[in-house]
Amino acid sequence: MISVLVVDDDALTLELHRTYLERVPGFRVSAECTGARAAVSAILEQRTEHPIDLVLLDITMPDGTGLDVLRHVRARAADVDVIAVTGVRDAEVVRQMVGLGVVQYLVKPFSFAVFRDRLEQYREYRDRVHGTSGAATQAEIDALLGARRPLTAPELPKGLSAETLQRIVEVLRPGPARSATECAADLGMSRVSARRYLEFLAESDRVTRAPRYGAPGRPETEYRWKG
Repeated sequence: MISVLVVDDDALTLELHRTYLERVPGFRVSAECTGARAAVSAILEQRTEHPIDLVLLDITMPDGTGLDVLRHVRARAADVDVIAVTGVRDAEVVRQMVGLGVVQYLVKPFSFAVFRDRLEQYREYRDRVHGTSGAATQAEIDALLGARRPLTAPELPKGLSAETLQRIVEVLRPGPARSATECAADLGMSRVSARRYLEFLAESDRVTRAPRYGAPGRPETEYRWKG
């Protein structure tokens, strides 16, 4: 069983990632943290008695960054694998995280299917690492490197862009539930296009759908950010 520490400063996101992990065989949540300092302590304190195998690490937190966490634990030779799970897309941050040894870089928001695929890819990488002893062949080396290749962009359906998706998220996240019509008006786009992005977020389990009553005729669907 792979022991996982989940780190995120948003309580709803922690709950979502825990729920996702519980649906992937072979993984269990051993601890949760809402800040960088707590994450460093959890990794270092548990590495002897109850070692953590994998950290799902947010990058932006009130008391530090995921980069800070990685620098601290690497400086203390903590042997733990890390998957960055974040909304940060900055290429320099990605480069630094990869340089510090993250095995995957998963960009929010994402569907459970994408999450499961990355966890299964990590498990395959881990199995290969522990199953290879002595001098590795070129084929074994290539397989190991392929299995740990980090993800640098979200997997979006054809026709959706990461930039527009982020704009939709920024409209939804701070406030109350919004309809596709309201989001479209705020962003200067068509209602049909806005609805495609909102439906993707709903299928990714990042927003909830509910009918909005009060006007004559068919009720309109409204979308509310979950975390």
